Amino acid sequence: MTDPATIARAPEAVAAHGELPSYSHEVASAAMGRTDGDRGIRLVLPSPISSNRYWRSFVPRGGSRAITCVSDEAKAYKRDVLKLALAAGVRSPIRGRVALDVQLYPARPLDWAKRSRKDPDGWDDTVRSIDLDNALKVLLDALKGVAFGDDSWVRSLHAERCEPDEHGARVVVTISEIRRHSISQELFAL
Repeated sequence: MTDPATIARAPEAVAAHGELPSYSHEVASAAMGRTDGDRGIRLVLPSPISSNRYWRSFVPRGGSRAITCVSDEAKAYKRDVLKLALAAGVRSPIRGRVALDVQLYPARPLDWAKRSRKDPDGWDDTVRSIDLDNALKVLLDALKGVAFGDDSWVRSLHAERCEPDEHGARVVVTISEIRRHSISQELFAL
């Protein structure tokens, strides 16, 4: 989980973690962070790595058992998400219940026009892309402590793989606070 103090010190945190990723100037400019009083966050992020590459197993020197830990690639993705969230104005995670809407856009292949002429309704079914379920676990872990407190607070999740477009591979995430309505005390009166 990301240290809340890191998020609170946004400019210092970006400086401490280095420059934004090379793709982020376009992504960050397209991303909208949360504003005061608004309990929603919209981020445009790079496509997550596959959950198949999230974990790394190795046998330490002199050891006899394999150790499994988060891969360097997964750590780098988490750092990129933190940097982009800070650049988009996210200063603190939403506390409590949240709903997520995730749109995964694969990279559009160079021969997309040829594919779309050949099969106008299903050309993008053959486009290589990360599986949606693999992307979600990595994405939720990267957003934990940055955009929402913990992934146990995700109460609603809508995800779709979208048709590739000219904006490149990316994931668009909208995180909304779920506000609980108080129960009227009159319902408990006897």
